[in-house]
Amino acid sequence: MDGVSLGYRVAGDPAGPPMVLLHGLGDDERDWHTVLPALADRHRVYALDLRGHGRSSHPGRYSFELMRDDVLGFLDAVEVERGVLVGHSMGGTVAILLAEAAPHRLTHLILEDTAAPRPGALQRPPLDPPDTPTPFDFAVVNAIRAQLTDPDPTWWERTAAVDVPTLVIAGAESHIPRQLLAEMVDRMPDATMVTIPAGHNVHRDQPAEFLAAVDGFLAARAVH
Repeated sequence: MDGVSLGYRVAGDPAGPPMVLLHGLGDDERDWHTVLPALADRHRVYALDLRGHGRSSHPGRYSFELMRDDVLGFLDAVEVERGVLVGHSMGGTVAILLAEAAPHRLTHLILEDTAAPRPGALQRPPLDPPDTPTPFDFAVVNAIRAQLTDPDPTWWERTAAVDVPTLVIAGAESHIPRQLLAEMVDRMPDATMVTIPAGHNVHRDQPAEFLAAVDGFLAARAVH
């Protein structure tokens, strides 16, 4: 994948329907530990470390588009033709871009507390590096913040063409405005939103409620 290798954790029956988990900025695949065992009961789950994070390559080049292409390369490498894509925060934005570029690779799209970036919606000024080392490449932080502040306008425009069955899970106490999520859901042809009493990390704050929302959505929209 363009010289970039991705670390990942895999769990569940190899014959189960594939599911890929994409973490948020500064996290890695371990962030999913509260919900991964339950998800793996019904799916073959791949929890990825996105570039610059965890055990994946730290190449110094970071963008949502590069992460999207990494995930597509990963799907090819593990021979997953189609599956459920779950993304939290930054990982959710990566998932949106993948759904826009290659909707045929997804059976369902699940977005946790994130919406497609659009111009003027969020201001994320650069941050100074911390005094102590981080377990991820800090360069990824300001690269992603810059794209959130000044995103490609087509990212938002193309959400209107994403007809993959989509669930958006909002945290009621999150710093991300729910209105941004609701406006994206209204644009998408086949999307619904649920709000859970949690902060930005819904799957960590309220794992049971998160799993209930995911399971209910997938059961209602089963692929035959």
